[in-house]
Amino acid sequence: MRALPTIGLAAITLVAWSGPVLAQPKPDCTPHMVEGRVVKVDTAQGKLTIQGSDGQTYEFNAPKEVLQDKKVGDQLEVKKRLPEGCK
Repeated sequence: MRALPTIGLAAITLVAWSGPVLAQPKPDCTPHMVEGRVVKVDTAQGKLTIQGSDGQTYEFNAPKEVLQDKKVGDQLEVKKRLPEGCK
């Protein structure tokens, strides 16, 4: 008689535990462009920091050859890389 409540509790726990795993949101796979002003160029690290027109700061990786002609204050439009899981 005691086995039934234990099995019922285990089933409820399993359903409650697995719920959030099944409800994970899908990544946004829509290509986005960031338009803004260059605020930092780090050619040694291969990084470019842009303050977007939305006020947010974005950091991009780029080859040194691409960064060598960029300078603070330049206006750029950059395509953000899609998150993992997007094709």
